[in-house]
Amino acid sequence: MTTVSPFARSSAFEDSRVGMREQTIEEMYSVPESFLEIEVRNPQTHGFGRKMYTDYEIVCKTNIPAFKLRHSLVRRRYSDFEAFRDILERESTRVNIPPLPGKVFTNRFSDEVIESRREGLERFLSVVAGHPLLQTGSKVLCAFLQDPAWDKSQWL
Repeated sequence: MTTVSPFARSSAFEDSRVGMREQTIEEMYSVPESFLEIEVRNPQTHGFGRKMYTDYEIVCKTNIPAFKLRHSLVRRRYSDFEAFRDILERESTRVNIPPLPGKVFTNRFSDEVIESRREGLERFLSVVAGHPLLQTGSKVLCAFLQDPAWDKSQWL
């Protein structure tokens, strides 16, 4: 019995490519039809003692029509993310909203904790903002990502 590697070229594959044409350079390197890039970066800690908090810069680049701006930059703190997630859950009953990175009670201003939270917040936003039902049906999504004056009290 002869074993065929799953990576071996088959004549069926070769035959199916006969009607296909090669991509042009423009097609390979042009901007995709729709794209969404979200980066959470540049955490900054403010205040002293019990009034300390860290906020994060959110950079959003997109050409998706639901977003009002192609490029935006806003700052949000963790409590803003918590309020945003709660609002999304109430607004979007058909979509399962992923959890935020957990709350931290000790060493919350250490570089490791801040970086771990930044990564978790970026993952959260990428999943939420990339969801097609939320892109078209959520009123709070674009405001949270793009409005520097976003205030959770407007949505509660």
